[in-house]
Amino acid sequence: MSNKQPANAIEFGARHITIEDIVAIAQGDGARLTDDPTTRERINASARFVRDLWREEGVIYGVTTGYGDSCTVSIPPHLVEELPLHLTRFHGCGMGREFDPTHGRAILAARLASLCKGYSGVREELLEQLVSYINNDIVPVVPEEGSVGASGDLTPLSYVAAALIGEREVYVNGRKRVTAEVLQEHNLTPLKLMPKEGLAIMNGTAVMTAVACLAFERAQYLARLATRVTAMVSVALKGNTHHFDARLFAVKPHPGQGQIAAWIHSDLNAHEVERNSDRLQDRYSVRCAPHIIGVLQDSLPWLRQFIETELNSANDNPIIDGEGEHVLHGGHFYGGHIAFAMDSLKVAVANLADLIDRQMALLMDVKFNNGLPSNLSGASAERAMINHGFKAVQIGTSAWTAEALKNTMPASVFSRSTECHNQDKVSMGTIAARDCERVLELTEQVVAAGVLAATQALHLRQQQPDFDQAAITAPLASMMAQVREDFDIVSEDRPLEGVLRQTVEAIRAQRWELYPNEQ
Repeated sequence: MSNKQPANAIEFGARHITIEDIVAIAQGDGARLTDDPTTRERINASARFVRDLWREEGVIYGVTTGYGDSCTVSIPPHLVEELPLHLTRFHGCGMGREFDPTHGRAILAARLASLCKGYSGVREELLEQLVSYINNDIVPVVPEEGSVGASGDLTPLSYVAAALIGEREVYVNGRKRVTAEVLQEHNLTPLKLMPKEGLAIMNGTAVMTAVACLAFERAQYLARLATRVTAMVSVALKGNTHHFDARLFAVKPHPGQGQIAAWIHSDLNAHEVERNSDRLQDRYSVRCAPHIIGVLQDSLPWLRQFIETELNSANDNPIIDGEGEHVLHGGHFYGGHIAFAMDSLKVAVANLADLIDRQMALLMDVKFNNGLPSNLSGASAERAMINHGFKAVQIGTSAWTAEALKNTMPASVFSRSTECHNQDKVSMGTIAARDCERVLELTEQVVAAGVLAATQALHLRQQQPDFDQAAITAPLASMMAQVREDFDIVSEDRPLEGVLRQTVEAIRAQRWELYPNEQ
């Protein structure tokens, strides 16, 4: 078996797996199975117990019975070893777009995290095959649609199971290839699934949890970036710095909200420099920004708890306690915690889109922008009448924001009874996670527009003779300089699609370091 062991391989089995571990593997880090003897013995005991019990004609769901509503169908001993193969094949009906290789690697890692707990009845050989796929960058091609989030992610995870046995397609170097050919090239032997192993791979929450890990990381960065944009907008509008005073937030002490206010306060250097504003109170999209962004910032700890508890759980059915010799039939495949986390996260993220969209509206409109040119046009006076600056970009942000807000309808309340009313209440966790990613995508577009508009606005403000140049503090000047590496100030109308896309990519790559001393 070919199994590269990267120096930066993340250990699975005996240690707590974090969101950051899954993101690191999604982005190319390797994996390895723990050498911890206690964990290894638990894994082996679970596999041995399944092997011995079914041969003694014990009744185990999905091993000596059919699946789901077919659990009353007994499987004769001579067909038991064929049953897992049939499970992988009849679930090969996924539709829609396919998860990209980054998501595919996260899915492999999330399933490995659960199975190596040692309560799923799988052999070390299967776990090592998952490790080999991660380390050789062999990534199952998984369609996004087809899971109701209980009995777990059956249909999408069938593509993981199929890849392990040498069927369907995988990504290699970003290209789709026939799995059997790839395994031959890598000197990897397709697995023959043992009883319970097909069910163990498929009957869990790995797809929704993997997507949740990636979504969490994107949202965490957006909270910080929306904070920086707000500081830029406050200066561009000649806003009131007192709105972010620590004494104000001490009397409403949500910690995340206070952190956002402190970051803005620091960006404005407001603790050292008092600046007068024309207005006693700025409009809500500036004054209340810590309260809006703070909802997301304060949600991150409990979202992490939900996601990482699910990630580090045995979440298939039945649970196989090999050491205690128990088969525990339950419903750990139910993705309710991830569904709720993703429904909640997408609401908090969409509110960032709405916030930045409203800030954009203030920057564009001469009735509200405190002396900036209409639509942030940088054109000279004699050419101002034919130039429109960011007018269309602001229309675009409204469109992206509206779509993001539309997608905040909670998926988890749309349970559908399915599979002969066996799965009569389901989580919809995978749909919630996919919705959250769409909201993130749209919000990143809005924030990209906000970054460019705020940079343009500060540049225009710098040209005004009565502007206090010290208002553009070192953090804001640094941000402007980094943005302007790819962005030329708009002095004459030009298409901005290209730079918007570049800026979205910079956001997704988390290119700009934000508040590095406040980790």
